Amino acid sequence: MGLIRRLRVTQRAMERAMLGVSLRDQIKSEIRRRTRVTDIAQRVAKLKWQWAGHIARRTDGRWGLKVLEWRPRTGKRSVGRPQTRWTDDIRRVAGSRWRQAAQDRALWNSLQKTYVQQWTSIG
Repeated sequence: MGLIRRLRVTQRAMERAMLGVSLRDQIKSEIRRRTRVTDIAQRVAKLKWQWAGHIARRTDGRWGLKVLEWRPRTGKRSVGRPQTRWTDDIRRVAGSRWRQAAQDRALWNSLQKTYVQQWTSIG
């Protein structure tokens, strides 16, 4: 089960607990409206996008950007398709020159909605 789906399942369980509703009551659409809680997957995607933009705009040489681009080269490679890196999602929306796109805040903020929609539709 993917991370996004696990987050959503956990959030729904917490919302049901807040309202005192069990799964047997079969109330789905009304729970989110009654708790007034935002969707966790959308919030996580938005924060990830904002953090990536923040790190890309930094010029002080701290380790944040180095960690984003780091690829471990020790030991044997795993069999099969390589795992998705943290920046691969961002590159899908902003392109291979995403760090330069992040310098333009207006462009970066306009791409945020697209990224959040794409990221939340995965799970």
